[in-house]
Amino acid sequence: MSKSVNRVQKALEDLKLDATIQHMPESTRTAEDAATACKCSVGQIVKSMIFEGAETGKLKLLLVSGKHTVDLEQAAEVFGEPLIRADPKRVRSETGFAIGGVAPLGHLSATDTWMDTALLDHDLVWAAAGAPNAVFSLPPQELKDATASRIFQIG
Repeated sequence: MSKSVNRVQKALEDLKLDATIQHMPESTRTAEDAATACKCSVGQIVKSMIFEGAETGKLKLLLVSGKHTVDLEQAAEVFGEPLIRADPKRVRSETGFAIGGVAPLGHLSATDTWMDTALLDHDLVWAAAGAPNAVFSLPPQELKDATASRIFQIG
């Protein structure tokens, strides 16, 4: 296992979450690919997206349902400041994850985290586990609690 996947596994254990990392035979890099691999709806896929606050420069982790996209035009209303895409090198150095394998937990440093309310509509959600083909599943409320997420609504 890679260092990133090991870090996610340790975070799951430290948080006493009943989740097992699964390595899929194909990539789970896109929400559609992940839904196919996990045999679930696209809405159950957690996209872990890192943005930077345009005013504060702080990284923000958005846990977004696979069926949604983040409208950066409306971001200031929801997140208190405009958001810009974070530099991939900064994402890797501060979270420990490369874009495409960012997990919702196991980051190298604490990150403000926000969860799409639509994820709470499901009994189980699937999230990246630190590699393009590694995932884990758990109830969304457990993920919200484990990541100390604030809830937001898209649309």
